[in-house]
Amino acid sequence: MRLLLAEDDPQLGPTLARGLREQSYAVDLAADGKQAIYLAAVNAYDAIVLDYMLPVADGIAVARELRRRGLSAPILMLTARAAVGDRIAGLDAGADDYLVKPFAFGELLARLRALSRRGASLLPTTLAVGDLVLDTRSHVLTKRGVEIPLTSKEYALLEYLARNSGALLSRVEITAHVWDDNHDPMSNTLEVFINRLRRRIDDPGSESYIRTRRGAGYMLCPVGRPAADPADDR
Repeated sequence: MRLLLAEDDPQLGPTLARGLREQSYAVDLAADGKQAIYLAAVNAYDAIVLDYMLPVADGIAVARELRRRGLSAPILMLTARAAVGDRIAGLDAGADDYLVKPFAFGELLARLRALSRRGASLLPTTLAVGDLVLDTRSHVLTKRGVEIPLTSKEYALLEYLARNSGALLSRVEITAHVWDDNHDPMSNTLEVFINRLRRRIDDPGSESYIRTRRGAGYMLCPVGRPAADPADDR
């Protein structure tokens, strides 16, 4: 998942961003409300973590502007202001949830998971593609009951492919959700990680779970599924 984190505290912002990245999130950090609005306009985010007391434009103004523009990504608002009236103002401005500072990092992660499951189609906490099973709460991958270790970025890539199993995903779509603004779109990073995943999840000598459509993108599907197109590489 790709997150926008809008937090102006020079210590808390980078600390939260680092912790979220270690949990397989791609994170863009905004230091004020104006930057948050700009980043939300040019990038596709799966969720937004928004501080109430941002400079330039506060969290209330940012949430209202994002909703006015039609942005539907869930918003989790952070604040040191615990008064009921402040919480109501944040929710009325368009926030989906509210977390009062100081908070435990584990609770932040749990609330983000809960937000990701909301909506018209609830997202499952377990994803199965053939013999592969991903637990999205513990970030554990098993294959035929045996755990397969993954790095944070390998897990993030596989989860995104698994949530869209059977769908052809373009390079742009994948990198937009798995990497943040520090990613160089012209690099071969995606191809490197696709190859790493294949080495981890594929049986030797068998077809790959991850199909390549030349010039179009990648698709995760169970082994044994007929190729959708003769142009599939693997």
